[in-house]
Amino acid sequence: MTVDFAPDATLGQLARRAMALAKVRAFFHERDVMEVDVPALVNAPVTDVNIHSAEVRLPGDAARRFALHTSPEYAMKRLLAAGSGDIYFLGHVFRGAERGRLHNPEFTLIEWYRRGMTLADLMREVADLVSGLCGRPFDVEHITYRAAFARETGLDPFAAPHEALTNAAAALGLGAREINASSRDELLELIMGARVGPRLGAGRLTFVHGYPATQAALARLDPADPRTALRFELYAGGIELANGFDELADATEQRARFAADLRERARRGLPCGPLDERLLAALAAGLPACVGVAVGFDRVLMLAEGARLIDEVLPFTVERA
Repeated sequence: MTVDFAPDATLGQLARRAMALAKVRAFFHERDVMEVDVPALVNAPVTDVNIHSAEVRLPGDAARRFALHTSPEYAMKRLLAAGSGDIYFLGHVFRGAERGRLHNPEFTLIEWYRRGMTLADLMREVADLVSGLCGRPFDVEHITYRAAFARETGLDPFAAPHEALTNAAAALGLGAREINASSRDELLELIMGARVGPRLGAGRLTFVHGYPATQAALARLDPADPRTALRFELYAGGIELANGFDELADATEQRARFAADLRERARRGLPCGPLDERLLAALAAGLPACVGVAVGFDRVLMLAEGARLIDEVLPFTVERA
């Protein structure tokens, strides 16, 4: 029997991948941002209803359940609260229920946190990094979530009736059972993923900001408009590349959001794990005012290479790992 052992990406692409990794490290070295190494094996999974942690059980410790981290965020915030200063992470993260043209369960993430910056400052830094990795400048567009949603669907995501969102989702050919059982936020996410997002970033970098407060996750709400979160996402060629926050430092509010996440996970029949009490303790001790962002390294390489599939820029996909 002949077994195919070769990598998914070409050797040329892998050489360019190695050069891109070096460019990321040089980018942050020039800005005096320290690289950190955090555990991939963690005690508490994320609560986010749209992210699925991979469970791990270790031989000899069958009673304990661990998870592979979906992001280094919780550990990095503990470092920030301990006084680390500006930090970045470049490494592998893991997410279940994600495999497709743009997804592999194991992928490479760039995540960093900056004190003394605004979200606008951070968006500029993200654009600089992406442009540097792609070897060319990009035109940059900034648009609010509300304006982007209205432009592509004709609906106001903050005011449209539930029925209008249901009809819009149905018109996109999404499953009737899934739509009818969906909450308002689920419908917004379905429409964003199927209709709005794929039309963003045509020949440019498009930063979408001002997400609904119900989708704030670990971001602060906007004091000027508490209906919105101080959060952005970056799109290029219809593909989401980054997710950034003005970071929430209120431990009580974060605990309440985590509890709401767990209630929603239970409603959807998803696994519910323990809260990360060490993260909450770090927030209570004092997270410095900061902004943070996670950038999908592999997807940026897809943009640089003109690749259609994430497989084209990975050494080995999950099927051939």
